[in-house]
Amino acid sequence: MWRRGAVETKNVAAQSVEGERNMKTTEMGHEIQHPYAFNVSGPRNVPSINWRDLINWRDLINSTWKDANYKRTVMACFIQAVYLLELDTQENRTLAPKWWKPFKYKLVQSLIDERDGSIFGAVFEWDRAAALQDLVVMKPSGAPRAVLALRGTLLKTPTMRRDIQDDLRFLAWESLKGSVRFSTALTALSCLSQKHGAANVCIAGHSLGAGFALQVGKELAKRGVFVEAHLFNPPSVSLASSLKSVGEKAGVAWRRLKCMIPMRGGGDVDASRSAEMEMKQVLWMPLLYVNNSDYICCYYSDGGGAELSGGGAKVFVAAKGKQSFVEAHGLEQWWSDDLEVEMAINNSKLISRQLHSLYNLSPS
Repeated sequence: MWRRGAVETKNVAAQSVEGERNMKTTEMGHEIQHPYAFNVSGPRNVPSINWRDLINWRDLINSTWKDANYKRTVMACFIQAVYLLELDTQENRTLAPKWWKPFKYKLVQSLIDERDGSIFGAVFEWDRAAALQDLVVMKPSGAPRAVLALRGTLLKTPTMRRDIQDDLRFLAWESLKGSVRFSTALTALSCLSQKHGAANVCIAGHSLGAGFALQVGKELAKRGVFVEAHLFNPPSVSLASSLKSVGEKAGVAWRRLKCMIPMRGGGDVDASRSAEMEMKQVLWMPLLYVNNSDYICCYYSDGGGAELSGGGAKVFVAAKGKQSFVEAHGLEQWWSDDLEVEMAINNSKLISRQLHSLYNLSPS
C-alpha cells in the first residue's frame, strides 16, 4: 500500500515536471514564432562577426561597421530592443535580447521613467566576453563602445499616458527639456561620454525617442561634447514651429533693414569676434532618416535652410514611393533588405532652425 502510494506520488511528480517542460517548450515555440521575434521580423543577410573575419587583418580595418547601411541597421535594431524591453515587461516574455546579442553587445542599463516605471531607453556596450566566444579578439574598427537607444510612443495602457504627454509637450513647444526623460537621457549620455570618450559613443532614437536624441545631443554639443546621433522618423510638426516661421519672416525683414544702416565703428571688432567663434566651432552633424509619406517627419526633407558654419545634418530619405502612414513611420523599414535611401540635403530648413542656437552662440 505504501509502495503503491509512493509510486503514484512519483508518477504525479514526473507528470508535473513533464508538464512544466512542455509548457516551457510551448512558450519558447510561441516566442520563436512571435511577430516581434528577431528571426521573424529582424534583418536578413546581416554579416556576423567571427574569427574568420580576422584571418585577414585588412577585414578588421575595413569592418562592416564602416558600412553606413550596416550601422543604420544595427542602430534600428537596438531601438527595437528598447521597445521590446518594455513590452516584454508588460507581457512577461524575453524577445528583446535577440535584438542586440547577434551584434556582440550587452545591455548594461535600462532607463526608467520615474512617472510610470516604464523603460524608455537602454544603454548597450560592446560585449568583449561574447566576442571572444567567437574568437573575435578586438572590437571592429568603427563599432562604438556604447550606444544609448531611445524608443518612441507605445500605445499600450501602462505607458500611453506619459508617452502622449511628451508628444503633446513637443507639439506645443518643440522642446522636451521639461520631461524627466530628457534629464535622465542627458545624464546617461554624459556619463557614457566621460567613460568611453564622445567619439566612441552613439545615441539613437525613433519617433519621440528621436526627438529626445536630437535635443540631448544638441545640449551636449553646446558643451563641446559631440556624439554621433542616428535619428529615425524624428517629429517635425509643432505649433511652436508654425509661430517661429512667422517670427523668422519678420526677422529677415529686420536684418535687411539693418544692412542698410551704416555702422558707427566697432565693425572690425565684431568681425574678429565672429571669426574667433567660427574657429571654435566643431562639426556636429546628426544623421536623420525620414520618409516623405510620414507626415510626422516629412518636413525635415524640405530644403532651403541656411548654411550653418559649424555643421548641419545629413538627411536620408527612404526611396519607396507612396506608402501608408503606418509603413512610413515604422522602424522596421530601416533594416529592410529592399530599402533604398537617398541623401537628400544637408541644409534642411527645419534642422537649420533647430541647430541655429548651437552654431550661433554669443561669445562669452
